[in-house]
Amino acid sequence: MSTLRIPVGPQDHVRGNPDAAAVLVEYGDYQCPFCAQAVPAIEQLRQQFGDALCFVFRNFPLADAHPEAVPAAMTAEYAGANGRFWDAHDALYANQDQLGEGLYEAIVAEAGLPVSGLRQALRSGEYGQRIQHDFEGGVRSGVNGTPCFFVNGQRYDDADGLQGLFDAIAEATGASGRD
Repeated sequence: MSTLRIPVGPQDHVRGNPDAAAVLVEYGDYQCPFCAQAVPAIEQLRQQFGDALCFVFRNFPLADAHPEAVPAAMTAEYAGANGRFWDAHDALYANQDQLGEGLYEAIVAEAGLPVSGLRQALRSGEYGQRIQHDFEGGVRSGVNGTPCFFVNGQRYDDADGLQGLFDAIAEATGASGRD
């Protein structure tokens, strides 16, 4: 079983307390349809486990297959540098079928951020190093597709789908398993 090689730290995008009993790390791609399908499941887990679960998102754009994955990740990182990562993250997945410059500009405008700053970031590749760092950490951790999840540093393989992920988190938190 693979382990998470880059520990969760202040550089990460975190929802919840990083010291929670269970830390769920996702390596994702904004253009991956399976990642978009996982969003409601992750939200369900967050609601079910509350403060006992921390969720971390890391970029793993599969640029060869998904040409909008890197620009979408840069949009999220631009928003994140301005305190609005989760707004952009959620909007990108909610509108995955519309990925492109128009959507990116609408997302940052809706978040109250300057569109000119996003345009500059996309032109310069300003957040490319951050995205590459996430990607390389994923490769070192054995990520070879998206979405890829780790629960408390151990890779979760999708044999049991959402129920299996629920069980892994329940075990980590000491909560009861299957309903």
